[in-house]
Amino acid sequence: MMNLRFSIEQLTELSRICKGDILKMTTIAESGHPGGSMSSLDLYLALYAYANITPENRLKENRDRIVISHGHTAPGIYSVLGHFGFFNIDDAIAYFRKVGSIFEGHIEPEVPGIEWATGNLGQGLSAGAGFALAGKQKGLEYNVYVCMGDGEQQKGQLTEARRFAKKYGLSNITALVDYNQLQISGSVHDVMPQNIKENYLSDGWDVIEINGHDFNEIFSAVDEANACDNPSVIIAHTVMGHGISFMENDEDFHGKALTYDECSKALSELGLANDIDKYIRMREDFVPIIPEIYHPNYPHIETGEAIFYSKEKPVACRNAYGKALADLAQINKKVQFAVFDCDLAGSVKTSQFAKENPAEFYQGGIQEHNTAVVAGVMSKENIITFFSDFGVFGVDETYNQQRLNDINRTNLKLVTTHVGLNVGEDGKTHQCIDYISLMSNLYGFRVIIPADGNQADKIIRYITSMSGNFYVSIGRSGTAIITDENGNEFYGKNYVFRYGSADHIREGKDAALIATGVMVEKAMRVYEILKRKGISIDVWNISSISEIQEDDLKKIAECKNIFTYEDHNVNTGMGSIIAAKMNQLRLDAYVHPFGVTQYGMSGCSEDVYHYLHLDADFVAEEIYKNLS
Repeated sequence: MMNLRFSIEQLTELSRICKGDILKMTTIAESGHPGGSMSSLDLYLALYAYANITPENRLKENRDRIVISHGHTAPGIYSVLGHFGFFNIDDAIAYFRKVGSIFEGHIEPEVPGIEWATGNLGQGLSAGAGFALAGKQKGLEYNVYVCMGDGEQQKGQLTEARRFAKKYGLSNITALVDYNQLQISGSVHDVMPQNIKENYLSDGWDVIEINGHDFNEIFSAVDEANACDNPSVIIAHTVMGHGISFMENDEDFHGKALTYDECSKALSELGLANDIDKYIRMREDFVPIIPEIYHPNYPHIETGEAIFYSKEKPVACRNAYGKALADLAQINKKVQFAVFDCDLAGSVKTSQFAKENPAEFYQGGIQEHNTAVVAGVMSKENIITFFSDFGVFGVDETYNQQRLNDINRTNLKLVTTHVGLNVGEDGKTHQCIDYISLMSNLYGFRVIIPADGNQADKIIRYITSMSGNFYVSIGRSGTAIITDENGNEFYGKNYVFRYGSADHIREGKDAALIATGVMVEKAMRVYEILKRKGISIDVWNISSISEIQEDDLKKIAECKNIFTYEDHNVNTGMGSIIAAKMNQLRLDAYVHPFGVTQYGMSGCSEDVYHYLHLDADFVAEEIYKNLS
């Protein structure tokens, strides 16, 4: 057993005191989850007494990581961290669930000692796998502990995480399940029967069962788990509301705070003074402060020289992406990369990277939820991390996981191919037509859509060199290389990608046509059709959807008649964003959107565009009639 920072006697006394903290903070806030916090409490005390994580080393790369997956037990973890010196425990008690406080109802990484924001049950084990994998790739010998509830074992993502951890030999991860056998609606055996032990065993994990309120048993189990060659799980038999007679084994207290009278009774049972009035006064005098957010140094990236694609033949942006990614890895040999795939490397074009960098390529199988979270965590560990998938999987299916990545301020580079009607023959189930709207909901993700292979290459080099979350959306088919009015490659060797800038590809006076992605090529055809009819239009490519420079919008608005053209749901895409921003700027312009008006169908992409009135001929005719 490691040298513990507290004796068993001290931990036993702390358990009594922390129970009082849990009851006080939830009672004062008149909300929270006291029951589960008290059943998990002794596990938290034991782990933070055992693990190599302290207020002094909490930002060190070689520290142990503790992930609390059932984030609603925040009162329990706050009480432990406060008494272990990570912050003033009085602040946690007084300001729990107070607007402007870091002590939210579910844990957040702004709280010192918290590694990963949770609350969406079932994601913590994937986060733990990400931390464990990062340690393994970097050659760091730290341990990862993931605390979970028993109800969340019903989530399918846990199965994905177990398989992934076993496949990659993550023996440095230990899961601890708070097995109090209760959830909001009653017994876990009635709500959704499950075989927790058998599930872990079947996925190749070692299983240890203990009394979750016996510190000696907890420490012995953690010792045993750390010595195992497999990932391990400790199933800790606990009691909901442990330590308070009228709360024990009562699911009502899973998510219900005590009344003041009940709290007074419970504190008396614990032999603790009732000093709630002190914390009420503190709460009334609370002044919000901006929390200090730690940002580790992002690796320096040499972007190298872009691969140039001639106008002579079409290039699929996904091919340009794959080649740029492989090139960046070769240029930056001293920088750690991690590229994640879900059984689609050949289609999303990460296979070249995989061939040249097998130790940094991770095949997650058809397990998108787990892979999205593992990739997000890896990106926070000073590893340049890409996750590539089809749009319907990397955006639609894993939206919740990407949202949590964003809340955790990851540095993920999410690149999805096969978006929009451009997917063609695969049909409506695989034609992702909501990628702009969904990813634009995530405040930290910057959404970029390249127009051709040359721009795609330079965008990939740009996002690799920048910290933060980026989403790059790419179609399936090859597209023509965009040229300027002199017939030269518009995004050629002298082009520099500047995030937020719109590209003025053709000049006109009668109207402006704004396109993005694969529709820029079609917009060029619209330009030529209208030119033959005597209509002169501006053509713009807006690739940085999340942030469009005001000066560009003002210049576009000078045409008065604005048309937008996108392979996306017409109600929620680029057109809506541009109309809203022009309205905010009080620009005198009329915005007419061309976009997808219904689910698509299976067929050649050009036929699908034609059927849904998004082909160049139809759009040109509509613009002509509108201007006439």
